[in-house]
Amino acid sequence: MKKLNRYWIFTLLGTLLVSSYPIYMGVKVIYHMSTEGGVPKQSFPKYIIPYTPIAISILFAVIFMPLIIRLTKKFATLCAALSSLGVFLAAELVFESKVIVTDKVMVPLEAWQMYMCYVPPTQYETRSWTAIDVLMGEYSPWFKLHFYLISAVIIVAVINVLYGFATADKSRYKALILQAASALDLIGLALLACFTAFFRDGELTVAPISAILMAMFFISLGATAGIFVATFLAKKNKTLSVLVPSVTASAVTLLMYIGEMCLLSGNLYILGKGFFFEQLPFVVLSVADILIVIASGVLTALVCGLIRTDKLRNR
Repeated sequence: MKKLNRYWIFTLLGTLLVSSYPIYMGVKVIYHMSTEGGVPKQSFPKYIIPYTPIAISILFAVIFMPLIIRLTKKFATLCAALSSLGVFLAAELVFESKVIVTDKVMVPLEAWQMYMCYVPPTQYETRSWTAIDVLMGEYSPWFKLHFYLISAVIIVAVINVLYGFATADKSRYKALILQAASALDLIGLALLACFTAFFRDGELTVAPISAILMAMFFISLGATAGIFVATFLAKKNKTLSVLVPSVTASAVTLLMYIGEMCLLSGNLYILGKGFFFEQLPFVVLSVADILIVIASGVLTALVCGLIRTDKLRNR
């Protein structure tokens, strides 16, 4: 118990430190909303959603870690993940219901976020945001599937690591270390996307650097989700411990493509020129997109080989 308490205090302090800026952004927006009825454009922290709700949800799970572990025991990680997703959704919806003040009109926070998905924040004000210019249509709430999925994967992966080291035996440590590495990679790419939108310019055909970064992000997202599943199946037979996480990874990557299609009103970003990147008949995906979906599953399968216990390897 003393060991758990020390771990909890250390984890709580670390989480408070890491989440301090997203929480500060949330407090800043709430202050402007309560005193001015809106947030001046020049004062608005552009990526308060979804990162402030993510920070709130993870902080919630850490604060109540001792209680959740005591009440739910071996199901603590799953219970914490599910409750944190609920907290995230509640916080997200609260922030989305607010508005920001631009030079001319009041813009819903969620609409601002949608345009930030198209181009880097520095290019937002120089674009003429019309349906023809953007090629993706006007605002649609379906775009939120895109970053809700990303947020959910980040939350469950981080909580898996934090709770895993608190409750798991040493045989799961290797899996948790790999989960931590995948989660950090995904978070790093997500933060890069925040400030650069992967250098997209609002057109459907993207530059090579954008294509590479987007492919890395999609693969990382799927692999992080797959590794999450793999950490619970490492002691199962090969079909369960490798195939299920790999299928999960590819499915999540494919779902990310569906989210992108919703964001772009039925289109996908085109990653290059030539047949390899052209939309195939009867589907929105190109050969390159299909290979990215497969690659996330293959990468997860390779990681599962590292996760599997020595006992199962030697059978």
